[in-house]
Amino acid sequence: MKAQLPASVLPEVAAFLGESPLPGVIGGQMAMAADGKTFCTCDPGTGQPLAEVAAMLAGDVDRAVQAAQHTFDTTGWPQLKPNERGVLLHRLADAVERRKGIIAQIEALDAGKILAQAEWDVQNCVDTLRYYTNLAIHAERRSPLAIAGHEAWTVRQPWGPCGFIFPWNFPILLAGWNLSPALAAGNTVVVKPAEDTPLSTIYLARLAKEVGIPDGVINVVPGFGMPTGEALAAHPGLRRMSFTGSPEVGRLVGAACGRNLVPVKLELGGKGAAVIFDDVDVPQTVESLAQAITFHTGQVCCDATRWLVHKSIYDRFVTASIRRLQQVCVGYQLDAAAQMGPVVSQKQRERVLGYLRRGREGGAELLLEGGPQEVQGRAGFYVKPALMSGSLDNVAAREEIFGPVAYLAPFVSEEEAVALVNQTDYGLANSVWTRDLDRAHRVAAAMVAGNSWINAHNIFPHGVPYAGVKKSGMGGGVLSVETLFDYFRNVSVVRPL
Repeated sequence: MKAQLPASVLPEVAAFLGESPLPGVIGGQMAMAADGKTFCTCDPGTGQPLAEVAAMLAGDVDRAVQAAQHTFDTTGWPQLKPNERGVLLHRLADAVERRKGIIAQIEALDAGKILAQAEWDVQNCVDTLRYYTNLAIHAERRSPLAIAGHEAWTVRQPWGPCGFIFPWNFPILLAGWNLSPALAAGNTVVVKPAEDTPLSTIYLARLAKEVGIPDGVINVVPGFGMPTGEALAAHPGLRRMSFTGSPEVGRLVGAACGRNLVPVKLELGGKGAAVIFDDVDVPQTVESLAQAITFHTGQVCCDATRWLVHKSIYDRFVTASIRRLQQVCVGYQLDAAAQMGPVVSQKQRERVLGYLRRGREGGAELLLEGGPQEVQGRAGFYVKPALMSGSLDNVAAREEIFGPVAYLAPFVSEEEAVALVNQTDYGLANSVWTRDLDRAHRVAAAMVAGNSWINAHNIFPHGVPYAGVKKSGMGGGVLSVETLFDYFRNVSVVRPL
């Protein structure tokens, strides 16, 4: 199969895709599925194939976990001094940064991301690798304990093979967020990327080999949720597991890990709220939230998808929001003029359109209709931004849509706003918008979620824990020193005096 690529595609990207079928990576070697089967990954902007990719089976997953264990046991990777391991991880970060343009195009083509957003994701991966590498170099691994009559201390040791299942919305960024702390702590990893977007993860594993990271430290097993993801989550050879995705699949992963008593981290969905008080700069706040809801076509779990607006400015805010979102240029992700690209697949497009239909049938008003978007010369999976309003009991206000759709409702008091925010089974990220910082602090602390932002949305500085509660996750978060320590197991050592 030969992909029909745009003229702007870099030669290195064309060469990588031209290797189709693309193998996974097991024990540092390119590996096809045991039965030779493949699947097709497509360009969401055109609907055309990009590459055939190995469709790994349970036996292939077992080979990868065994390779990760063998590397952990025999290469000295976990015993390296943190600065020695850090040299290799910094080389990997440098290699990713040197190839940022290549990886960003691969990511844009595979995920439908606007190129500038894909470039940001790649740089974030680089920065995260460096953050955890430096953190591990300076982290105290041995902590003395003041225990009467005893010499005692705890020491942190890497776990061993760690499993990861990533979603399709932020493949390279989530590789940085998840693999970096595990690798910096001295673990080995087995990664199952999303079947819609496996390409950048395969490319990253190749770079790891190129810079001298031992074979088997990073293993990649592309394939479908069943059987590949299912086999990885249920593998008894793992020592830790991390899943990023929907609550529905997260429950299955958690149950599989529970049967093997494998610690699991679940980073799941959201139905975030933005609380907008009557003292805001309306045009400025509308601009910020419009950018948030259209970023990666709204396929962001922590996005602000419920806009709760003070009654006194509600009509003005709605009018400004409609006007701003009507100006969004929807187009092919590699076109310079495009401000919002396609959703990742036809399935996802139907999901977004289905929620618009179900929401309207349930009594919601379509303030901005949304719907399919035609892009000249591109038969991809495009949708328009949409705004809805009405009761927060509506299905479109309760459930995660994962598209450029916001649901609006008015409120009168601070207490009512907080109650409306917390009227959800999710608990990932919310924001509060006001000039009154005392009020902002009160509301931010009262919202039941892992993250509260003030006068901003979707901000992820390294060093600030990012996690969810309720249906949005369990088992710890990412982006902080606590995440690094998640990838160590503690050993208590005691000697009577």
